[in-house]
Amino acid sequence: MGEFLAAVVSFPTALFSFALLVVIGYWLLVLVGGTEVDTFDGGESGSAVGGFDALGLGGVPVTVAVTGLVTLSWFASLVGTVVIGATGLAGIAAIAAGCAVLLVAVLAAVAGTRLVVIPLRRFFRHGPAPSLQDFVGRMCVVRTGRVDEQFGQAELTADDGSSAVIQVRQSALHAATAPLAQGDSAVVYDYDPATATFWVAALEGN
Repeated sequence: MGEFLAAVVSFPTALFSFALLVVIGYWLLVLVGGTEVDTFDGGESGSAVGGFDALGLGGVPVTVAVTGLVTLSWFASLVGTVVIGATGLAGIAAIAAGCAVLLVAVLAAVAGTRLVVIPLRRFFRHGPAPSLQDFVGRMCVVRTGRVDEQFGQAELTADDGSSAVIQVRQSALHAATAPLAQGDSAVVYDYDPATATFWVAALEGN
């Protein structure tokens, strides 16, 4: 136990030990409801967010990224400090070795945190949930032999590149002047939530 405590307060681990205590205290506050995970993510932390993005750590709250960096840096430096102690280095040699451990610990923490952040990003996505109304104004391609006020299907491509087959309808007025058939392009101009169908009109040039 004594060797462990000595390593914790030795250079370079001591640099991260206080930060680790702050991180632990912060998450204890989160657990008891005293604060929120993204408390420090707005306003003045914009430059910090940009820095994390540059390191590949964006997409999650700053506090989550900082927790990963501090925890992994502390652990890596602790291991390095123990190794230095086992070698018996002292004086300038020990300081030089400690600086090397500090650099390696930070680099390892960035790489490790990046691996942790990747699967966590999906849980911290912001923005409104996708809506079927978002399809209004988009182009689609008819996949059925006809489209009228009672029947029709078309394929539409979303922003993420995925495609969806949607139920489409064409008014009698539009059908009389520009009927739609399989392979024709059409534009979605309205959505009817009662029937979950989209109203479409033929594109010029069909």
